[in-house]
Order: sequence, then C-alpha cells, then structure tokens
Amino acid sequence: MSDRPVVTRIAPSPTGYMHIGTARTALFNWLYAKRMGGKFLLRIEDTDRERSTLPAVEAIFDGMAWLGMTPDEEPVFQAARADRHVLAAQALLASGRAYRDYMTPEELTAEREIARAEGRAVRSPWRDQDANFNDRPFVVRFKGPRDGETVIHDLVKGDVTFKNKDLDDLIILRTDG
Repeated sequence: MSDRPVVTRIAPSPTGYMHIGTARTALFNWLYAKRMGGKFLLRIEDTDRERSTLPAVEAIFDGMAWLGMTPDEEPVFQAARADRHVLAAQALLASGRAYRDYMTPEELTAEREIARAEGRAVRSPWRDQDANFNDRPFVVRFKGPRDGETVIHDLVKGDVTFKNKDLDDLIILRTDG
C-alpha cells in the first residue's frame, strides 16, 4: 500500500444528463476518499466538442449538489488542458513511446470487426511506422507493450492481470485535440 494520500475522481462527459452509473461511481469514489482522508475530484470530460453542452455541465453540477457530494477542489475541464496534453503527446512521440495513427474512421471500423472476429485487440498498421503526414488527420496512441502482462493492484478485487497482447494501444490525443 502506498503512503501517498488517496485521490479519487469522476470524469463524466457533458453529453447528456447525469445517469445512475455516474452517480454510483461518484458515490463510491466520494465515500472512499472520505474514509481514507483523501480528496475527491471532478473532471469534466468535455473533449467531445460536437456533443458536449453547457446544459449537460450544469446538470452534472446540479446532480452532484443534489447528492451532497462536493469536490474537494474546483472542477477541471479537460478541454482547458489541451495544450498540456499536446506537449505530453509530443514528448511521447519523440521518445518512441507513442505513434501517430492515420487510420480513417472506416478503416478503424473494419479493423475492429476483424479483430473481434479473430478474438484479438485492434492493431493499427501505423504502430511501427515513423510517418508524419501534416495534411492527414491522426490520433496519437500510446505504444503499449506487446509482451508480458499488466497487473492492476485493485483494493476491491485484488490483483487483476491482463495479457499485454490483448490490450489496445490507448488513444492519448484525439484528432480534434
């Protein structure tokens, strides 16, 4: 167990009203933070610029207030930190720990269907290419390990193990930032 203070958070997307799953997660995280003498934070995951709305943000704040769960710090809006994310993505690209994925939405859909049929993770053909096409949209993906296992030390479930070959390369920066 770590000596660092406990920090929990929820990160709802303001694309609709707060639902029971968000409330449940918020309650668990809030209770755990309070029990452990830690902090409970709220991050508004407003990176989906097409669907995020101010009324949905207000509904999240209203829902949290109604539940009596006040974050311990001011809410953070993810889109407001876009510059920091770009800098971090650039550093990961420069170190070879991330890559630009130029797959189109149609190519990604096709790859997902093939991967599902084959029982494997989605694989981008751009993972091991050093391509930089300034005129094409791309996402930046974290280049996760393919060998070995990743173990999550969960306080509720205990150790949870995933084979790295079964994990997707996570998107760390979307096309629109």
